[in-house]
Amino acid sequence: MANATLIGIDLGKHCFFVHAQDARGAQVWRKKMTRKQLYAYLATCPVAVLAMEACAGAHWLARKCQLYGHRVRLIAPQFVRPFVKGNKTDFADAEAICEAASRPSMRLVTVKTAEQQTLLALHRVRESLVGERTATSNQIHAFLLEFGIDLPIGALAITRLPVLLDDPRHALPPTMVALLLRLHQRYAQLSREIVELETQIKQQTLEDEAGQRLLTIPGIGPITASSLLAMAGDARAFKCGRDFAASLGLVPRQHSTGGRATLLGISKRGNKQLRSLLVQGARAVMRYAERRTDALGRWLQALLRRRHSNVVACALANKMARIVWAILAKGGEYRAQPAIA
Repeated sequence: MANATLIGIDLGKHCFFVHAQDARGAQVWRKKMTRKQLYAYLATCPVAVLAMEACAGAHWLARKCQLYGHRVRLIAPQFVRPFVKGNKTDFADAEAICEAASRPSMRLVTVKTAEQQTLLALHRVRESLVGERTATSNQIHAFLLEFGIDLPIGALAITRLPVLLDDPRHALPPTMVALLLRLHQRYAQLSREIVELETQIKQQTLEDEAGQRLLTIPGIGPITASSLLAMAGDARAFKCGRDFAASLGLVPRQHSTGGRATLLGISKRGNKQLRSLLVQGARAVMRYAERRTDALGRWLQALLRRRHSNVVACALANKMARIVWAILAKGGEYRAQPAIA
């Protein structure tokens, strides 16, 4: 194969479609490769720029390619889609990746480390367990309601389910009682697994120097700090705090035309779970806003007097995201500023 300066790889599970270009942007070759063939080629080919979509397996392959001396560019899939010519095929996707990577203003995704991917996996498993526990709780409530039993809302009511089933006033069929007890055991097991994962996540956050600095920010606890470390990547890849907040979808959407700027609600781009954690942390700070006497508290109190609480929560989450960027990119920790008289 002729030498290439830019190589686009359309990732797959068993096979990969590779499109190579020279310095002028002309196609040099393209080929379908197996996983073993791709690894062998990348280990022996001249150093080049490798472009891939930031999808499953991309970060591990990017680290492997960097060990071979290649420069890797990871691009979000939504930025590659506009460059697909004609019908969507695997080779067309690989060519579109090359076209997107050749743009000097293209936004790139920072390659995650193995530790960040492991921490991210812990959060994903925790989220799935929380969802499964919620589904189990809903099933228990629904089955009891079918027999005229209105179970109170909350985890405490679920823990008292065996006592409720022993009450002679609730005459349930034996099979239904056995089924509800099985769901109760499943609920308790899921709760124990969630607590174990949360303990592990909190311990890793406390042992991390950057995580300790993030914990100084109001409204950010161990789970949120750990999520930021796992999902944010290298904060220095963003030029300013607003760019970081925009990547999380916490800035207004724009629909501007004719020189007239029109701002809408938040864009809701980026990671939904991380954005939700920041907003919930902002609501926790808002509950005790009147007790704060620093500059942040005065700003929050003034904003609450003239805007809806939902708007204030998003504004405070935006401010928290910018503080996170400043701490991760420039170092230091959060220090409350005194209010100006």
